[in-house]
Amino acid sequence: MKIFVAGASGAIGQPLVAELLRQGHAVTGMTRSDSGAETLKEAGATVARVSAFDAPALEEALRRSSAEVVIDELTALPRHPSDLAAAGPGDRKLRIEGGGNLFRAALAAGVRRYLQQASAFFLKAGKGLADESESLAVDATPGVAANARTYTELETRLFSAPQMEGVALRYGFFYGPHTWYDPDGACAEQARLEQMPIVGRGEGVWSWIHVEDAAAATAAALTCPAGIYDIVDDDPLPVHIWLPAFARFVGAPAPPHINEDQARATVGEDPIYYQTMLRGASNTKAKQLLNFRPRRLEWLTS
Repeated sequence: MKIFVAGASGAIGQPLVAELLRQGHAVTGMTRSDSGAETLKEAGATVARVSAFDAPALEEALRRSSAEVVIDELTALPRHPSDLAAAGPGDRKLRIEGGGNLFRAALAAGVRRYLQQASAFFLKAGKGLADESESLAVDATPGVAANARTYTELETRLFSAPQMEGVALRYGFFYGPHTWYDPDGACAEQARLEQMPIVGRGEGVWSWIHVEDAAAATAAALTCPAGIYDIVDDDPLPVHIWLPAFARFVGAPAPPHINEDQARATVGEDPIYYQTMLRGASNTKAKQLLNFRPRRLEWLTS
């Protein structure tokens, strides 16, 4: 199968390209950077050096690839989570404007199927694990709500064109190589510096996914029924359980505890939501329709 991957040199893009090539697909990887192009060439992919904001060049590159499937993994996230708020507008612009160019190019080129990166950790708050019928938390705290609105727009766009099969992959929090939660990543360093406290009771539930398992599920989504899939592992855990285990995994001290008032005064409302209100996701559908078999969360087995 001929596949065009946007965001091909990112944390999910690299293992995804490797998995697609391993399965024998012809992959064109889109990137803007010299290092990204070199990585893709070494992996064996064809490189499309083009900006998502250059609509004519993007459409030309997509047509040249003769892709049957487009996979949109476009992000502009910072190297460190402390810069997330500042990076937010640029990330949204890339996903909405740049991704919009990619989507329209796919329609113009007659692409059969479009896979869209989505989110399983901005789901509407509630009891139990959320399935794919749940909407996103557009009424949450300001930063969370803004992200939820962005992902809602992405999903709405995806399913707006019935002539192209749409698959939304609601990934959990990525961990593994080149992510914040790798032992060499930014969050591991924060934990070692005791900069990742547990807020309140830490009852917010996080759903995780290793980037290599996310890549395998994405490859499986090339042929699954169209629709939305939660791509998360079997270990959705509240903060008060996963964060101390993560700290041990990366050689950090036990995380400190602060109350919600202390958090509000120092870091604002959004981190409180992440720590106390976040809702985990169910992977039942992905297991049934993608033959999805994720690994156990690594810091539970170390």
